[in-house]
Amino acid sequence: MEVLLAHAAQASAAAGSPETLASALLALLTLTAMEVVLGIDNVVFISIVVERLEESKQAAARRLGLILAMVLRIALLLSINWIMGLESALFTLLGEEFSGRDLILIAGGLFLVAKATYEIHERIEGPDYEAGAHRKATASFTRVIAQILMLDLVFSLDSVITAVGMADDLWVMITAVVIAVAVMLIFAGYISTFIKRHPTFKMLALAFLLLIGVMLLVDGIGHHVSKGYIYFAMAFSLVVEILNMKAGRAAQAAAAH
Repeated sequence: MEVLLAHAAQASAAAGSPETLASALLALLTLTAMEVVLGIDNVVFISIVVERLEESKQAAARRLGLILAMVLRIALLLSINWIMGLESALFTLLGEEFSGRDLILIAGGLFLVAKATYEIHERIEGPDYEAGAHRKATASFTRVIAQILMLDLVFSLDSVITAVGMADDLWVMITAVVIAVAVMLIFAGYISTFIKRHPTFKMLALAFLLLIGVMLLVDGIGHHVSKGYIYFAMAFSLVVEILNMKAGRAAQAAAAH
């Protein structure tokens, strides 16, 4: 709280300068856009996980998961000193130094790879899918929220480290997080419905999560990989699949005539 008050006082003192205000607003816009982009993987993961719940509980689980993500990010922003401390090396293994942040990324990466692999297996080899039946709810609300909370921590850590590097004012970072989560809350339902209706896009989403998990693992062992490469690969796959869908619909229309 003392850190927050100090930053608020600093922001208030500087508010009289038009240049400072313009710079803060530019940082807010840029950081908000970045937070929304970084939140895509969070929304996709939540959309996939809540499918194991009953239909009536899925919307509540999505909202709660995103609200928890916002609370976690704000809490981490208020603990900037602790976040920076996570960058310090804890031990050395095979010539590589590992910090608290690295361990969190490795744990999150392993979980995401395992979860995505399991979901892909269920959709390809699962008995319900072989029979053409819809999958029944197999998880409790608490278990799903626990999984979301675990990945929220990993994604929030990545988001907060990015925010600290892009903005100097704490109020700018917190405002960007709140706006980004509000945007995700608005579109999460649409994304979830779209993924649910199109099995191919669902598989692409799982492949996306698998890639994110591998990226977290690689980052955790000291080899940073820009998310831009993965986003580009997924965007390219998305465009190809959209073109395939349009071609399929055109072929069906031609056959109908």
